[in-house]
Amino acid sequence: MDSSAEKDPVFQKQQDFGGDPTEVRETDHYQHEYVHDFVERWDELIDWEGRAKSEGSFFVDILKKYGCESVIDAAAGTGFHSVQLLKAGFEVASVDGSPQMLAKAFENARQHGMILSTVHADWRWLSRDLVGRYDAIVCLGNSFTHIFNEHDRRRTLAEFYSMLNHDGILILDQRNYDALLDGKSKPGHKYYYCGENVSASPEHVDEGLARFRYEFPGDEVYHLNMFPLRKNYVHDLMHQVGFQAVTTYGDFQSSYKEDEPDFFIHVAEKSYREADEDRDADKE
Repeated sequence: MDSSAEKDPVFQKQQDFGGDPTEVRETDHYQHEYVHDFVERWDELIDWEGRAKSEGSFFVDILKKYGCESVIDAAAGTGFHSVQLLKAGFEVASVDGSPQMLAKAFENARQHGMILSTVHADWRWLSRDLVGRYDAIVCLGNSFTHIFNEHDRRRTLAEFYSMLNHDGILILDQRNYDALLDGKSKPGHKYYYCGENVSASPEHVDEGLARFRYEFPGDEVYHLNMFPLRKNYVHDLMHQVGFQAVTTYGDFQSSYKEDEPDFFIHVAEKSYREADEDRDADKE
């Protein structure tokens, strides 16, 4: 294998964060983090059965509430949500920036008797690689926090906005980084990562980096470097690119205290309103 191939994320076998891992704060580096062996063990962390029980019909109910029929699963990962949405009768385009993840998602879906429509794409140029407009985009699994550059975050949200129909919605989740940054809580292992004997814990957190450590049986350890987005900052970005109303849930619940949820789930509406709105779900 020549040197250029060895640098291609597709061929990398081990993660490489260099001599100072906490200084790796680049949007594109995630492609080098989701190496083959990590992707192969990802479903141990997710636990499809446990995840399905924890979130129930939450996303399906929201999509049906807004009359959605076509959905872009923008962070398809290993395919869990794409499969759930297909089962529920939605038309789904499964997108990811990691070819390893897409390959695993296609394999998982086939085992469930389904064929995914997969698209390998960079969110910043999503409209270049995916044709048409959709009723909804879901960007789940804390994936948006892989973007370190603010310009790239704005660009991504603008691409999402442009790919939606006039009354479409964006559902985007994130860890409760406010609580982590402010020292008010530690991430749990209840709703999103349901695998037994697998841990996901912060190894380093500052205002510019959240480095998480993932431990699997057999003493295998992997890391992800992510940007710790604050909740209100995400709301502001969504409004700045044109989304009109943003409703936030905490761990699938409409009522919560700010420091309690492990994850926030934002539902951003494109449909025109005379004024932007921010609200927690229980204030509707």
